[in-house]
Amino acid sequence: MTAAKESRYADSAVGNVTGSNSVNVFLGLGLPWVIAVIYSEQNNTVYEVPAEGLAISVIMFLCCSLVGISLLVIRRFCCKGELGGPTGSRVCSAIFMVSLWLVYVSVSSAYMYGAFDNM
Repeated sequence: MTAAKESRYADSAVGNVTGSNSVNVFLGLGLPWVIAVIYSEQNNTVYEVPAEGLAISVIMFLCCSLVGISLLVIRRFCCKGELGGPTGSRVCSAIFMVSLWLVYVSVSSAYMYGAFDNM
């Protein structure tokens, strides 16, 4: 919060949040995976993770990320900052970002449950 308030733009705050989330994801997913592989190797079994759904998840994440970053760039020029500005634009941006997350989760989940099999 201090980084967001004290800088002209919210670059350090956005970078801090992004970096923190990246570490959480990499450790939160990577560490259990490494532990599972080590455990399976010690028990002479093969640890396999099916890659089904990974492609659509990565594509959806990339698209939603690009749209979200575009919103931050637009806000920098229109509102003179990523996190500040008038209350209306902050609320609309927050709703838009949550909507992007919901689209990502919904499409990825629907794909995994076979909603697109008939297409």
